[in-house]
Amino acid sequence: MSQDQPSPTRARDYFVRHEPGTDRVALEDARELPRAPIIGILDHLRSAHNVGAAFRSADGAGLQELFLVGYTPTPPHRHLAKTALGAVESVPWRHFETTAQAIAAAREKGAQILALEKTDDSTSIWEADLTFPLALVAGNEAEGLSDETRALCDGTVHLPMLGHKNSLNVSVAFGVALYEVLRRHSLKEETGDRNQESGS
Repeated sequence: MSQDQPSPTRARDYFVRHEPGTDRVALEDARELPRAPIIGILDHLRSAHNVGAAFRSADGAGLQELFLVGYTPTPPHRHLAKTALGAVESVPWRHFETTAQAIAAAREKGAQILALEKTDDSTSIWEADLTFPLALVAGNEAEGLSDETRALCDGTVHLPMLGHKNSLNVSVAFGVALYEVLRRHSLKEETGDRNQESGS
């Protein structure tokens, strides 16, 4: 093999380039868009790539705010930025030392607190009774959420798993659950608007 050609097995760095003009709206306008009354709490995530992906989902869903807890990577961080693709500039976020502090801050906003975890007593998010504002707590890639953290929540919800595996990557699970919560909020808003129009 020529020395000018890289080995097929050699590790390489790949970078995703964020092309100007590919965004739906300008950053300045995105910061002024209405936000859904939903808070995401990321509890001691290790992977900056997962956090970046969560930022991107949060931006797409119009999340109110992200709470990053403990050793969860925070901006600025090059690996986080790689998967966030600029979303760290549009999504409000705060860092908390402990999950209890983050949950307390969400409760101050009147939020229902739901843990995202598959347990013996968790409820499918499709069937859960959701109230708003709402905070969704996602846990560590390997350990998930502790019993202590779940005890601080109002309930535990899970995504139905219909295949061989019993869980999803945390950033994927957070994104899927976030959009289901957003869908349910939109339905409540539409129902409320129709009730007002009918005078009921």
